[in-house]
Amino acid sequence: MATTSSDLAASPMGVGERTDPHDPMLPARLRLAVGRLNRRIRVDSGAVLPPLQTSVLVTLEEHEPLRLSELARREAVTPPTMSRVLAALDDAGLLVRTPDPQDARSALVELSADGRAMIERLRTERTAMLAERLERLPEDQREALAAALPALEALVALPSS
Repeated sequence: MATTSSDLAASPMGVGERTDPHDPMLPARLRLAVGRLNRRIRVDSGAVLPPLQTSVLVTLEEHEPLRLSELARREAVTPPTMSRVLAALDDAGLLVRTPDPQDARSALVELSADGRAMIERLRTERTAMLAERLERLPEDQREALAAALPALEALVALPSS
């Protein structure tokens, strides 16, 4: 009997099993596992910001200062959506807007000190949560994750097609 994506959503398929690297379900299983792990970390750490707001803070940390339009492009959202996200972050005191010296109609967005502290807090909480979950795995599964990490990092670094 063939495995379907609905089967994957209903059961923890493959938990503790070795996976064939040529299994046609590998991409679906990997996507589900990574997505669910990401959500579990957010939920268990008591995420205080929605995912897009968190992502915007990290993007600003890496590339600030940025215009709203550039942030929207980097986050793959529309400018009106980014405007709402920035308004919420601004209301929370997590960013600073300054006039763009090259275009008086635009503003540059940067993290505030509170924004930097928020990112650090989120990283610390989420890393601790993941460390706790990793400790509950058997040694052979932790070793498998350590061995898979370079491949996962390479997946992230691959350019979009």
